[in-house]
Amino acid sequence: MTGAPPHPLLARGVFFAHRDLGAVLDAVERKQPVYLYTGRGPSSDALHLGHLIPFQFTLWLQKALKCPLVIQLTDDEKALWRSLDVDEAVRLAAENVKDIIAVGFSPADTFIFTDFDYMGGAFYKNVVRIARGVTLNQVRGIFGFGDSDNIGKISFPAIQAAPALSDSFPHLFGARRGVQCLIPCAIDQDPYFRMTRDVAPKLGHAKPALIESTFFPALQGESGKMSASDPNSAIFVTDTPKTVKAKINKHAFSGGRATVEEHRALGRWRERGEEGFGVFFSSHPTLPPSYPPF
Repeated sequence: MTGAPPHPLLARGVFFAHRDLGAVLDAVERKQPVYLYTGRGPSSDALHLGHLIPFQFTLWLQKALKCPLVIQLTDDEKALWRSLDVDEAVRLAAENVKDIIAVGFSPADTFIFTDFDYMGGAFYKNVVRIARGVTLNQVRGIFGFGDSDNIGKISFPAIQAAPALSDSFPHLFGARRGVQCLIPCAIDQDPYFRMTRDVAPKLGHAKPALIESTFFPALQGESGKMSASDPNSAIFVTDTPKTVKAKINKHAFSGGRATVEEHRALGRWRERGEEGFGVFFSSHPTLPPSYPPF
């Protein structure tokens, strides 16, 4: 539909699932407007490689579909879930915005906002409409909220849902409802948008479509994911080359053995011109022949 070759993250199966992607392609075919929505919950000073996955893919989508993009920074969410001081959550959002801008989105077609700064007006009206359309029993069932959770957590899903409704952004779409939204995100965000898809038609909007990625593995291997709370599991965009090298040498899973000799004999070894440094290479069953191994 776009004439663009598939992004490697799609071809390699990193983005592996979708909901109603066909609705977006139908709209593109009919030359109807579509827009993209993704986001970031700022919990660290910098993004790591796992955080970049949805943004890199969203950049490709923006270029392929030639459409507007909204990026939500949920600084309020981190104040509620991580017990961050509100001012600290605001600071982290400002730091994360720098990394997101550096991905290379089109300034003319991209709107980046933080919840603490933006929520009001048409956006907040939709938050309330969504909140009114979802019962406490529903959010308990979807998110597992308990009696000890603060009330902010219970109300937050409506805030994350609101950007999927086009009239939340009157400066982009006016009062127009029903502009088809596509949300690139990691698979753990699916519960939020299942809820959004349930309530959107009640408010006169199309169900947002999703295209979802798996987690980027931790340096230690595929049993975990890169986590901002464990600096040794992740490579951050602000890490120096020296830091990246040290993390890989010390923490990265390399298929290695206890000694260099055992590693060369039994591990998957490729010489890098430096004794003791190995990299694990594996083939992936879903890789097209045109792509090299990871």
